[in-house]
Amino acid sequence: MRIPLRVVAATLSLATTALAVGTLRNTRSLPVALPTNDADTNPEPDTTISVLLPARNESGNIERCLPTLLSLHGATEILVLDDQSTDGTAAIAKRLVEADPRAAVLQDNGTSIPPGWLGKSWACERLAQAAKGDVLAFVDADVTLDPSALVSAVRLMRELNVDMICPYPEQLTSTPLTRLVQPLLQWSWLTFIPVTTSMDRQLPSMAVGNGQFAVFSAPAYRSVGGHAAVAGDVLEDVGLARAMRRAGYRTAVVDGSAIAKCRMYETDSELVDGYTKSLWAATGSELGALGIAGLLKLLYVLPPLFAATSRDRNVRAWGAVGYAAGVASRVVVARKTGQRVWPEALTQPLSVTAFSALTVISIWRHRRGELRWKGRPLP
Repeated sequence: MRIPLRVVAATLSLATTALAVGTLRNTRSLPVALPTNDADTNPEPDTTISVLLPARNESGNIERCLPTLLSLHGATEILVLDDQSTDGTAAIAKRLVEADPRAAVLQDNGTSIPPGWLGKSWACERLAQAAKGDVLAFVDADVTLDPSALVSAVRLMRELNVDMICPYPEQLTSTPLTRLVQPLLQWSWLTFIPVTTSMDRQLPSMAVGNGQFAVFSAPAYRSVGGHAAVAGDVLEDVGLARAMRRAGYRTAVVDGSAIAKCRMYETDSELVDGYTKSLWAATGSELGALGIAGLLKLLYVLPPLFAATSRDRNVRAWGAVGYAAGVASRVVVARKTGQRVWPEALTQPLSVTAFSALTVISIWRHRRGELRWKGRPLP
């Protein structure tokens, strides 16, 4: 039996509208980490906090990132691990920290990565082994933090009664492809994962993580095995959030756009390499990744295509409704998380198409063994 095109268009557009309503609810219930200007720079008495920065060939970022870490209120120690950089990262880091007694630059002296480990997880594991704090705050080198970011994150972690908190930074974009694809990062989980349910029930399947700025209770982190628990995971941040929840600990992702900023990629080619290294594994399998890409195209590409090309007035109308709902959800997330609203929100069909193409490229490269990151091959 052939399903009328009007029914298809109406069904997709109603689904997209329902998701947009859910996105609005999620953004309203999402906790927010805000900067603080009060005189109390210690989040709570006797709390020691280690700030941990893994860095491999980050000479272009570390001069922006590290000074903001040295300015953090509440930081007990700041450790930088130079992960066999070849671009002068270690020298820059040593120059920046030399006047701060809390800070040190660690070097691995050619230590090889053990079998089964990926580079970033191994670097984070070594940092955690060296850290002495009750709280561990991992920060990526492409992130800059407000001076109160650490205090804000730790206080919110206590208020929410969680053991892992990821204040999601504002994502800075400057090239055509980054403006198309990067906004989908926050939009995707704010659209498809119910924030309140995830917080209340703490299901591992609903866990979201962001390693750009991730703060842990040190005992809980070590209880689950630390980064050893996700040694070979391409998406180690999500893996850690799931491991924490499986062990009975609580995790949360919050809006951190007021206290943290991240420029993940300077060029479009960097974005392609960055996304393709992990999209094949984003849902746990290549088939799942293709399924998600297909679902997104059904919901956010087909309705505007109907609106633009159908000869049936009703189909065009339903298509316009679906397109408007997709744009509305992007607007809501952009305003919540400090992203540019226009014209990026209008490009939702193009964004999803680009994301789908990156998924296919990721699977292709993975199957051919061509995935690399920071000069290292990925398994």
